[in-house]
Amino acid sequence: MAGERVSVDAMADAIMEGLLEYADLASDTVKEAVTESAKTVKKEIQAGAPSWTGKYKKSWTAKKTKESSNGLVITVHSKDRYQIAHLLEHGHAKRGGGRVAAIPHIAPAEAKGEEELMERIERGLKP
Repeated sequence: MAGERVSVDAMADAIMEGLLEYADLASDTVKEAVTESAKTVKKEIQAGAPSWTGKYKKSWTAKKTKESSNGLVITVHSKDRYQIAHLLEHGHAKRGGGRVAAIPHIAPAEAKGEEELMERIERGLKP
């Protein structure tokens, strides 16, 4: 489209065509960035997770929750050990008194993933 001559009558169609082309490019870029960032978050959580038996660490997965023509939602979660994720992340009270120390591994991975997602989108959309 760059460098083409169009009449005034066809200008609206030419502009719309350019905008649709950019929207498709942006949508693909965002979807790819979301997918890669979700994989990074999963790996970061697994790297920081406690591993007494390794089952909790291995239970983390990234699952495509929702996809539309211009959006993608991927959820990173623990498949079968979700009950203890909150307790490990924030600590908890013991039955006989006292507390178990927190092992923050989800929040740092989420923050890193969010930062990486923004960087990937900005890099992908720059001309």
